[in-house]
Amino acid sequence: MAKAREDYGIDAPTVVRNLAVIGLSLLVASALTRVLLDLQIVGPSLLTHILRINGLSIGIVCCLMAFWMIASSKWLKQKVARALLDSRDWRGDETVLDVGCGRGLVAIAAARRVRHGKVTGVDIWQEVDLGGNSPEAIRANAEAAGVADRLAVDTGDARALPYPDASFDVVASMTAIHNIPDAEGRRAAIAEAWRVTRPGGQILIFDIRHARTYAAQLRALGAEVKLTGPILLWGPIGWRFSAVKPG
Repeated sequence: MAKAREDYGIDAPTVVRNLAVIGLSLLVASALTRVLLDLQIVGPSLLTHILRINGLSIGIVCCLMAFWMIASSKWLKQKVARALLDSRDWRGDETVLDVGCGRGLVAIAAARRVRHGKVTGVDIWQEVDLGGNSPEAIRANAEAAGVADRLAVDTGDARALPYPDASFDVVASMTAIHNIPDAEGRRAAIAEAWRVTRPGGQILIFDIRHARTYAAQLRALGAEVKLTGPILLWGPIGWRFSAVKPG
């Protein structure tokens, strides 16, 4: 029997599907228009010109964007996750929280580094953000990776984490907090990450669009922040950073 493999899904699957459908439809429309013009079934017009030229170029761009998002989800984000975790000198006995853990890419990579520690993944499990996002999916990946014994899974909101103050040595999050639609909610999520981090602990975040704002918020709270980027992943520019909470 074949060994189960880890599967971390496709991010923003609806966006990927829409880009692919629009792109392929425009390519077909452009090709069909060329055939109809060649057979003189239709005559030259503004519409046929738009479909023949613009349809082709826009269709190619949409298909390339869909491919880039799939490649980012399946391969490139694993490199970004490794780089994010590499910004810490791991002892191997840390307690780690992955906020917005999804199917467990960061949580499981962290669990591999803390053989004598414990990792907790927390999420609200929105499939619009990640295909097949569920507690069952991360547990299956943990089993496949051989780290299920040191990974716990919870349901909870990043804006109101269900943990006491100073519970974790490391709090990590990757491309999750930007899904909170309002700035006030994102500020609350960063404040919660700070609250549950122990003095001397570390916050590790990669996100698109708002990461520098998070870093500024943590600096204002007294963290020592190291920011790295820009990093192109999925489409928008992202940044990763490490923030150390004073001991």
